[in-house]
This record gives sequence, structure tokens and C-alpha cells, in this order.
Amino acid sequence: MKKLLIILGGAMMICQAQVGISPILGEIKNSAEQVKGIVDVADDGSENKQEAATSNNSEAGGGNQPPKSNPGDSSKIHLKAYQNYDFVAGEKILFEDHFLSDMDGEFPAHWDLISGQAVVNQEAGKKTFLITDGNYCRIIPLIKNQHYLSNEFTLEFDYYPASSSYGLLIGFFDDEGNEGDISISSEGIGGTFGEKYLFGTYPIDLQQENYFLKWHHVALAYKNNQLKVYMDVERVLTMPNIGMQPVSLDFHGIGDPTYPIMFTHVKIAEGGKMNMLDKLFTDGKIITHGILFDHGKSTIKPESMGVINQVFQLLKDNPELKFEIGGYTDSDGDDQTNLKLSEQRANAVKEQLVSMGISADRLITKGFGEANPVDINTTMEGKANNRRVEFTKR
Repeated sequence: MKKLLIILGGAMMICQAQVGISPILGEIKNSAEQVKGIVDVADDGSENKQEAATSNNSEAGGGNQPPKSNPGDSSKIHLKAYQNYDFVAGEKILFEDHFLSDMDGEFPAHWDLISGQAVVNQEAGKKTFLITDGNYCRIIPLIKNQHYLSNEFTLEFDYYPASSSYGLLIGFFDDEGNEGDISISSEGIGGTFGEKYLFGTYPIDLQQENYFLKWHHVALAYKNNQLKVYMDVERVLTMPNIGMQPVSLDFHGIGDPTYPIMFTHVKIAEGGKMNMLDKLFTDGKIITHGILFDHGKSTIKPESMGVINQVFQLLKDNPELKFEIGGYTDSDGDDQTNLKLSEQRANAVKEQLVSMGISADRLITKGFGEANPVDINTTMEGKANNRRVEFTKR
């Protein structure tokens, strides 16, 4: 049987599951206090006032959170570093969860527990999923269609490596129940599929403060048997043929009460790197869900640069092309606040493209707020699809 697993932060360890609740100790937070300038790159993905209050409280260092400088402001990261970043999130969001609506100490509502123990809690400045069981734990996202992954999809999440001894594993399964393996450990990134093993070029120095006790953005893109893995700004592994078509996935691993496995803001989307020129010819506009912003702000998140780089190249290759950049929100929150925020975000995208060399007179901006939804506003996935940036040919 083939296996496909992702190991983040440490060596893979699997043993027989035993159900038991282990207390979460405070040592990881004490360690985090010694690391300055933790960069928060997760998007909580909601304009909801109640969720914003929860998020703002954590960003202010309230409760049990370690102090941070300018928390939640991804402007600390220079977007120019992402000029070669080519990850583009899928166009249709199938599943998204940032755990803000879940109570601390409880199992999250949009997941199912298959074995072991895991809870949601406020750690390292974020509402995060923690695997704390010292035994094998497996959890799956609750998606109605059991075979929800197609021949082109993307997966993103934020990960906090607390220890070199424990890692998050993600399993991908085909329709026959086969699996394969991809590992991201303290020694680097590797993938194993049957007799095939490929090793990436992203060694992790255990002494480097830029890896441990900080949030990192992890992204995977699958298309027609090819799998690419990204961590932050780098594409860390490309497997041209994994020999299987995944139809579903799970998260699993062996946590620890002192150093739990921690991840948040999981997003699964159908599609990937679209042909933007074809979209313009067929639809007259390009709808993107991969341009993300800090919560309640117009600050562009670094992982958005894959989409922005693609738009930039399209404009560069077609000098006659002009766009209206439209910003959209979901229906949560005050209408006027959402309208203003959508305008600010559209302007931020224009400013970024102009800073890259595109003439300002080729771009106009408009904020639409919650108008013209493309999905329902009653689910997290629907709201995520409604939060978007559109480029309309003019």
C-alpha cells in the first residue's frame, strides 16, 4: 500500500492509538516569549465583528498570549522577497477553517476525530488546532462529498513548529484507499511513493531562530500527478509524478502535552494556477481568491504574491490591457465598513502592481463590499468564496 504523508518539524513516528486527554502545559508559551518579532502570516478570513474582537484580543497579547511586536501585520515581511513566488490558490474554496468560532478546550465543529485527542486553544497569538495526545491522533475535515479532491487542487495552512521531535502529518488517499508520503522534517523535505523517493533542497537548521517557535505558511499544489510543496517564500519540493490521484486527505501525528502539534487556517480549494488570458477571453474578467489581507486591514499578505505576480506578468506581456480592480467582502459586519474596506484593499492591489512597474493609468479601483456574492454567506466556505478580488477588462 502506498502512503502520502507530510511531516512538519520533526521525524515521523507512528504507534497504536490510545484515547486519553493530556493537559496542555505552558512551556511552549514561555519559550515563545524568548523569540522576538514572531511574524503572524495567517488570515483569519472573516469580517465578522465578534470574531474580530476575539482576534484583536489575541493580537494585543491579552490572556495567555506571548508578547509580539506589531502582531498580525504582515507588512513586516518585504513583498519583494516573494517576486518569484508562483503558488496560486485554487479558484473555488471547498473547505476553510480558522477555528475562531470554536471554544477553547473543545474539539472544533468542522472536523471529525478518528483516533487520539486534539483540541482548539489560543496559543502563540492564534486560535489553533493542537494535537496534544502522546499517542497517534487522526482528524479529518468535514466535507459532504467524500471524494472532494479533483485532478487540480491546492491546500494551505499555517504551522507552528514547537519542537524537532514532533511533526504534523497530512495523508492523501486515492479512491482505492492507497496512500503515499511527503515529509518536511528538521532534515529537509522528502517524498516517498512506492519505490520512488525524492529529497528536496530545504534543509532546516535546528539552531536557526527563523524556523522554530514561529508561524510558517505551508502550501501544496497538485495537478495531474504533479505535486509542489511550498514553505513561506520557497518552493521546497517538486514531484513531477506521484503516481496517484488523491480524492481526500487527513491530518494526523503524535503530539505532546508540553510541545503540541499546532496548525491553523486550513484552506482546501479546487483548481490552481489558472490561465488568466483564457479567462479574460471567455469571461471578460479574472476572479481571484488568492489575494489575502491582514484581518480588517488592507495590508497584503505575502502568500498573495503568487496571484499578483501572475497578474503583473499578464499586464507586462499585454501593454494594451487595462483593468478595473474590484474588491469584495462577505456579508458579515457593517455594510459601510465592508464597502470602505473593499475599496482600500482594491487600492492596495493597485499600489502593489504600480510598485512593480505597471503604469497607474492602466488600473482603476472600486470597492463593492458585500454586493454581488458568488456563493452563499451562511458557511465559512461560501464566505471565503465571496471575499475576492476581481480584475475586469476595460
